[in-house]
Amino acid sequence: MAKRRRVGNILALAVLATLVQRPMHPYEMASLLRARGKEQDMRIKWGSLYTVVGNLEKHGLVEATESVRQGGRPERTIYRITDAGREELLDWTRELISTPEREFPRFEAGLSVLGVLPPEEAIDLLRQRLGLLEQELDRDRDALAEHGKDVPRLFLVEMEYDLAVRAAEATWTRSLLDELASGSFPDLDVWRAWHETGEIPPEMAELADRGRPQD
Repeated sequence: MAKRRRVGNILALAVLATLVQRPMHPYEMASLLRARGKEQDMRIKWGSLYTVVGNLEKHGLVEATESVRQGGRPERTIYRITDAGREELLDWTRELISTPEREFPRFEAGLSVLGVLPPEEAIDLLRQRLGLLEQELDRDRDALAEHGKDVPRLFLVEMEYDLAVRAAEATWTRSLLDELASGSFPDLDVWRAWHETGEIPPEMAELADRGRPQD
């Protein structure tokens, strides 16, 4: 089970991992995170960066070291990671790497109610999704190969993982499409009859009523 973090916003993890290199101000943190494409690895709301840094400071995970001003720019506060911040970064990373956590992709939510669509429409939409997935995979494989020429693999493993997950999704989607298109998907006729007649077949109605409160 995931621990309750003093600052639970995943952006805090990125900030700590950036500050472990050297002290810097929030604007520089954001520039580095963007340059490294971190928004592709984690959900980042850039507008909350200063709030996250402030919360990290409040809990003693980072501390301000100095304020600097360059030319006519606003004064900027330089932060560094504390010993407590290093411990938090290591503990959080260990948890993320070692402990599986159930996630709920939007695709899974759509699949859970796939039956509301007629089979033929479901087939068309899945083909559309598969086509887009294959385009993205081809593009991102090329990007990974290009990055790999200059960047050590240690800093690319998250891209490898993302590609592997999406490739598995594409394989599974292709298999489902084959079943639907060939007619081998179980109860396909029942599903199709539901949409042709507008009446829920008894088999499906029984399932839909499970858990219904008794009068």
